[in-house]
Amino acid sequence: MSENPSPPSALTIAGSDSGGAAGLQADLRTFLTCGVHGLVAVTAVTVQNTLGVHDRTDIPARIVAGQIEAVAADMGVNAAKTGMLASAEIIHAVAAACDKAEIGRDRKVPFVVDPVAASMHGHPLFDEDGLVALRDELLPRATVLTPNLDEVRLLTGMTVTTREQMHQAAVVLHRLGPKYVLVKSGHLVSDPECVDVLFDGSTFVELPGERFATQHTHGAGDTMASALTAGLAKGMSVVEAARYGKWFVSHAVENAYPMGAKVGPVSAFWRLAPEH
Repeated sequence: MSENPSPPSALTIAGSDSGGAAGLQADLRTFLTCGVHGLVAVTAVTVQNTLGVHDRTDIPARIVAGQIEAVAADMGVNAAKTGMLASAEIIHAVAAACDKAEIGRDRKVPFVVDPVAASMHGHPLFDEDGLVALRDELLPRATVLTPNLDEVRLLTGMTVTTREQMHQAAVVLHRLGPKYVLVKSGHLVSDPECVDVLFDGSTFVELPGERFATQHTHGAGDTMASALTAGLAKGMSVVEAARYGKWFVSHAVENAYPMGAKVGPVSAFWRLAPEH
């Protein structure tokens, strides 16, 4: 009997969410249901549920870097993404390890930077030094930067309240070094549609989607970024992968469910075949 072929692989460099809605749990769940083998470098472990982030511990920077180097050297990485990076020290280590593994915008492996700076509850996930390191070290290495509107404000100082301002923010963010910027519109609740904006420095591509009447959206941003990363791992262009990510997260939000006292997770269950 011949061996099965190896699937594409994608690496998430992210923190753990004990509630299973966001973070590396959302990334691995998305990779799997997109047909991609998930690799992981854990950056932090949070104590959280739908009521908030109650505590956390950060993984030593050398261990974070070691995880990246170990899987890249042996198993191979077809695309990589970041989530919660926790501290400037970890960001420095991640940047160096990604360079060593040929991960980045001008290297062999595409790199999606999801600039997770705060939890959905508003809990900050790193300090000012971390924000500076993110802006100075990771944005210039990014193949695609995928901020939501809160992260746009943290990175640029711009408060975005219209679709036109999303375009303006994408231009400003592109000047910080990423090859592409994808501004996510989930938080633009005044817009009856949910239209994300992709910009490559010259051309805007709008990614339209329905805005669903649900409060259960925990992990939506992570899921969009990880589905995009899975698309890149499967050999799609950035524009194709962005459309793929939008398609995936739209279904995930449409099928979201309640879990816990407050905001429940978006769902990957829609990708599973019915049990017989």
